[in-house]
Amino acid sequence: MKRLIEKLCEVYGPCGDEAQVRELIRQELAGHVDEMRVDALGNLIAVKRATEPGEGEPRKVMVAAHMDEIGIMVTHVDEQGFLRFTNVGTVLANTLPGSQVVFPNGVRGTFGVEGKPFSNEKLELRKMFLDVGAASKEDAPVGVGDMAVFRCAFADLGKRLLGPNFDDRIGCAALVQAMKELQSTPNHVYAVFTVQEEVGLRGATTAAFGVHPDVALALDVTLTGDMPKSETMEVTLGQGPAIKVKDKRMLAHPGVRRWLVRTAEAQGIPYQLEVLDYGSTDAAAMQVSREGAPAGAISIPSRYIHTPTQMVDFDDVQQTVALLVSLLSGPVDLG
Repeated sequence: MKRLIEKLCEVYGPCGDEAQVRELIRQELAGHVDEMRVDALGNLIAVKRATEPGEGEPRKVMVAAHMDEIGIMVTHVDEQGFLRFTNVGTVLANTLPGSQVVFPNGVRGTFGVEGKPFSNEKLELRKMFLDVGAASKEDAPVGVGDMAVFRCAFADLGKRLLGPNFDDRIGCAALVQAMKELQSTPNHVYAVFTVQEEVGLRGATTAAFGVHPDVALALDVTLTGDMPKSETMEVTLGQGPAIKVKDKRMLAHPGVRRWLVRTAEAQGIPYQLEVLDYGSTDAAAMQVSREGAPAGAISIPSRYIHTPTQMVDFDDVQQTVALLVSLLSGPVDLG
């Protein structure tokens, strides 16, 4: 599975341009699902039909992981060849100096700061520029409207992994692996790889309207509270997947949360409960689609979210897959 994670981390796929990620996932899922289709916004919807009888009609369970990653877009090229830019998704200015980005044509660049780069002034994107090695405006190999994503080398540290975009390529990898391992299910399972999550949960909004799920789950990352002087949060790297209770935009459905907790406990899978003060997931959009759907989320703990180098624990990833397979192999129980 580590090789799958590495491949997903290497593929270019900012918000609104997820085609390469979608094609890789399509290739990985070929032969493991009954149907795949792409909707008008670009979401990949992979369906595994119910394989065993249950009581009544099979429930439609939608599990969403987003393909897009944060990045930057060029807004201006000056006469010296330096690029001004804007963010695509939430980009933290203080993490940019010393980091690299790559454009789809292979051009790489790094960031500079106006004035004194080593001063104690608060960094702002509007006071920064991107240097791609151009000597003049005419020499610049990229231009206005071109997007770049952050890139560092994927690193396998044993139990811990480093990558540039685990938000949410690690969720995509876990969902792909779960669909490969899921042998039988009483549900119609919709594995949806969404677009444009980082700019407003747009893919999940349209996909959930089209799927019209009975139950919805998001598969994403969450912050941790296990670093020196970090904000207090009961999520730790290496202690299992986090079952969401609340984040900034949603309250998880109590029945979905109980279903997740009961399944984890029955299978002996370690888990944590997540109360997140910042951000949200595709579950917030799926929860209010049409007349609404019971929704929750499984979160993979991650350090350094929304920075150019992120960290996860491989045990957490594997336990997330095990939890998801166990959930989907049995009937939905929100009691």
